[in-house]
Amino acid sequence: PTKAKTITKYLEGKYNVIASMGHIRDLPENELGINIDKGFEPRYITIKGKEKTIQNIKKASENADSIFLAPDPDREGEAIAWHLAYYIKKEPIHRLILHEITREAINSALSHPTSIDRNKVDAQQARRLLDRLVGYKISPLLGKKVRKGLSAGRVQSVALRLICEREEEKV
Repeated sequence: PTKAKTITKYLEGKYNVIASMGHIRDLPENELGINIDKGFEPRYITIKGKEKTIQNIKKASENADSIFLAPDPDREGEAIAWHLAYYIKKEPIHRLILHEITREAINSALSHPTSIDRNKVDAQQARRLLDRLVGYKISPLLGKKVRKGLSAGRVQSVALRLICEREEEKV
């Protein structure tokens, strides 16, 4: 069963549990999506196919006394919570940290809710923007010069630089 079904079962109908099924917003696919002149401000858009999920979450949150977000306890999960809060626009929003999906872990998290950790969100955003800046600028060059379909991210860019340096040493 999905995490949401298991969590719903453990909460015994006391809460309405809705799964976002991962990220709901991202940078646009076909453009840089980063305003470099405005402090590298990202321009997020709703991921195609996530509109209904967002509608369901917004509708459920309208009548909720409390809102608890519980995506994975890493940078990506924190960013998902932050993006969900963007659409929910209702306070208070609590963050639950779950390292396992057990009745005990869920009850413990509900007893000790936190808030969205902006440091983790900022770390995820920095990584995402860096991937986009590097990949968006270098990938087209790789496609033309090396092989069609190649993409460059942080690791690939370092590898490409090392290869270029080795080639220059041979000359």
